[in-house]
Amino acid sequence: MIEDARVSWRHATISWGGRSWVIEDHGSTNGTFVQGQRIHQMEIGPGSAVHLGNATDGPRLNLAAAPAGAYAAPQGQAQAHQAPAQQPQQQGWQQPAPHQAAPHQAAQPHAGQPQQGWQQQPQAHVPHQQGPAGQPAPTPAAGGAAGAPPVYGDRSPTTFHQLALGRVMRIGRALENELVVSDLQVSRHHAEFHATPDGRFEIRDLGSHNGTYVNGQPIAKGGSVLIGPNDIVGVGHSTFRIVGGQLEEFVDTGEVSFSARHLTVTVDGGKQILKDVSFGVPEKSLIGVIGPSGSGKSTLLKALTGYRPADQGDVLYDNRSLYKQFAELRQRIGLVPQDDILHKELTVQKALRYAAKLRFPGDTAPAEREARIDEVLRELKLDIHREKKVTSLSGGQRKRVSVALELLTKPSLIFLDEPTSGLDPGMDRDVMQLLRGLADDGRTVLVVTHSVAELGLCDKLLVMAPGGSVAYFGPPEEALNFFGYSTWADVFSAFENYRDYDWAGRWKGSQHYQMYAADIDAVAAQPVQMPQQAMARPPKPQGWGSQLWTLMRRYTSVIASDKGFMGLMVILPAVLGLVSVVIPADFGLAPPTPPSRFNGDAGTIMLILAVGMCFSGAANSVRELIKERVIYERERATGLSRSAYLMSKVIVLGVITAIQGVIICAIGFATRELPAEGLIMPPAVELCVVVIALGFTSMMFGLVISSLVKTAEKTMPLLVMFAIVQVVFTGILFQVYGSPGLEQFAWLMPSRWAIAGAGSTLDLAHLMPPWDPKDPTNLDPLWEHSAGQWGINVSILLLIGIACGFAVARLLRRHEPEVMRK
Repeated sequence: MIEDARVSWRHATISWGGRSWVIEDHGSTNGTFVQGQRIHQMEIGPGSAVHLGNATDGPRLNLAAAPAGAYAAPQGQAQAHQAPAQQPQQQGWQQPAPHQAAPHQAAQPHAGQPQQGWQQQPQAHVPHQQGPAGQPAPTPAAGGAAGAPPVYGDRSPTTFHQLALGRVMRIGRALENELVVSDLQVSRHHAEFHATPDGRFEIRDLGSHNGTYVNGQPIAKGGSVLIGPNDIVGVGHSTFRIVGGQLEEFVDTGEVSFSARHLTVTVDGGKQILKDVSFGVPEKSLIGVIGPSGSGKSTLLKALTGYRPADQGDVLYDNRSLYKQFAELRQRIGLVPQDDILHKELTVQKALRYAAKLRFPGDTAPAEREARIDEVLRELKLDIHREKKVTSLSGGQRKRVSVALELLTKPSLIFLDEPTSGLDPGMDRDVMQLLRGLADDGRTVLVVTHSVAELGLCDKLLVMAPGGSVAYFGPPEEALNFFGYSTWADVFSAFENYRDYDWAGRWKGSQHYQMYAADIDAVAAQPVQMPQQAMARPPKPQGWGSQLWTLMRRYTSVIASDKGFMGLMVILPAVLGLVSVVIPADFGLAPPTPPSRFNGDAGTIMLILAVGMCFSGAANSVRELIKERVIYERERATGLSRSAYLMSKVIVLGVITAIQGVIICAIGFATRELPAEGLIMPPAVELCVVVIALGFTSMMFGLVISSLVKTAEKTMPLLVMFAIVQVVFTGILFQVYGSPGLEQFAWLMPSRWAIAGAGSTLDLAHLMPPWDPKDPTNLDPLWEHSAGQWGINVSILLLIGIACGFAVARLLRRHEPEVMRK
């Protein structure tokens, strides 16, 4: 591991090409340079000078002959040393000091090949990697000091940093920090360690965007916490621990172990839908999960990701409890649901650009985000499709884009729910090969699938039995023999035919269980000690205003890319306005003599315009939340603000609805002779304000419907019902006031207050025939021709819309990860 912000996460590989060493750049952000020239792949030999990230002052690797016997065998294996005279041509990989690149990350030569060594040249801008007096920091035994809890199992720290009394060590992405962390999840100036006068150490957050964590819990933004040898500090993908005045750093490179321990989920009524599920997977593994319907696969996925924690049991992320430390570890978990987590109307690059804007810290430069997007697109071979709309891609390519979105933040653990659903066998194989490659590159991948054609690509297979218990866990090639069948169709038929059979008991009594799952409890979870200071809520990568602006821009782009929808939004209000023109009437002109003293058509015209605006406003929003439910659920788990998301919908749809209201009024009132004066403003403006307010409130009712339904197909019947109900309770068709119960129920209807506002402007109480000819003074009080009553009517109309907004915010919680509701 080379600690330099200019070096990418997976920068380059050095390998033996048969006759010489070859260095290959893996699409790094800042490039690899040999003799000052940027290269992609090149043969190199002794004397070659390689710079990473910058051609002049980037970290330098020198290929040179090493002392005989200097090569250290891989993974700590001993290698016999021979006399120099017996090895005149042997060269070796020089073992870097602890402050240099980690030895396990250097390419190891095969036996019998010429052995040469890379030595990283220390750079002036990383003095923090040396001990006192510039000496390399000592290397303790694996696992840290005695008595300290294990971090990432028993691995040795990646690097060591010396802490001295009175010295402040600042952590961040910027090069001027004492400890540079090359991770876009980390702010430019993220946090700092410093020693207190009494010899204790303190971690202080510097207003970071993604937060600083102690034992998995976020500390307050700008706050500080005293830490001891048993405390673990998390910053991005790096974890720190203080042992004996020395700061140990563990970098999560993706090679993490993962285990589920005795997961049990119980629903209302006491029914268990997940029963004592335990399994463990090593690092860099691809795990397949299969099972019949009703076997709890979806419930298991929610429990493993922390979206819906199990009622009993725990999930360990490299011996760290995911449930107890979810606030920090959620940043290292990627989830690709069955439905695409993309706006299909956008191009691939735009979709990833908005996702990166929402997930990366607010101080991330656009160039840094674009570089990461390019890196992911190249890794998944999507760079040739970057300018294509997502909807134009094949099913397999869309799934790749969903994976690319999750890879932006470099998760160590990736879950996929039915990624091959609906794909043909060829695309099924391509997707599974993609997942195999992700695991080989240093990630742990778990995929829930119904397809059994490519299970041989998995390292381990988990088979769930009906009722939510484990029927098998182990190598996929041994699974059919374990069940005693020749095909998976026979296995699934057995599950269906023998649902009451104790499949879990058969598994636990088998030799396979002893080999692959019996020691699942051998390693205890890392104990967590909460700091005395009160913990804060998990921070958001972007500020509220920044999230709102990004969401508004994305939503506008989605709408603008759908030409058909845009055309419909203009045509619908225009048609509704034209319908009202068919009725011949003038609002303010009444014939001078009875019995034609009243212009009853004025109320009919306003009824048509009001109901048309109700329908138009609600139609704008009635599908907007349900169609983005999967996207919202995933983004909410990564730190999206619920209120920012809702406000982005309200503002963008509100502007569209206001434009529609102006179109309806312009067409509906263009041929009408309105009263000469209004109550507060010109009568046309007053009527237009009422119509727009009605459209806004109807739009909010549409959002309520969209947050209530489970499928988009249910929105249309509810939309029609909403529009019809508004017709009935306007007060135009029959007398509403003075009817106990009916009048109070009508107060909940937006159309009632909108017609009341128009009635105040037009004085409908006197322009329309009285409901009781014997008592012409029995007038609707909401139609009083006064500025005060007009203001009350419009205010209540808007308050109903605001109340709907609060209702939507509460309803959105039902569609969030359960852990986010607390």
